[in-house]
Amino acid sequence: MVRWELDAETYEKYADELIRFATFLVGPTDAPDVLSSTVLRVLSSSPSSPVRNWRAYLFRAVLNEARTRHRRLSRHNRLLQSAAQRDATEMSEIHPEVVAAVSRLSPRQRAVVFLTYWDDLDPATVASLLDVSEGSVRRHLARARARLRRMLDD
Repeated sequence: MVRWELDAETYEKYADELIRFATFLVGPTDAPDVLSSTVLRVLSSSPSSPVRNWRAYLFRAVLNEARTRHRRLSRHNRLLQSAAQRDATEMSEIHPEVVAAVSRLSPRQRAVVFLTYWDDLDPATVASLLDVSEGSVRRHLARARARLRRMLDD
């Protein structure tokens, strides 16, 4: 019998094999998620032709889901690593006493200092991001500079 849709009986028949296969591909922690995502994807799609071999179809779907997860995690890890390297480089140029002084500013002043000096944004862009006026940004920045001067002079 050739069927178009996955049913509970077919899933139960191959579930143990599929979870073992997913575990081999992505490890025991992510295997249940890969299998769940696979089943949801299969249930929400309709094959272009009837599935003659559900076992092969499901194994291939698990493999595809594992590949997708791997690509997504690789991209995510590369972005995190890139950001961490950038932050480490930027922070190594800053003296610890400056970091400590900035941490004692008000949250609004810290935000303005960060966006102005670390992200190199102009006051108009900072104002837009924080949803305040440009004058407010300039005022918070001036107060933050004055406070930092006092703290760092001591």
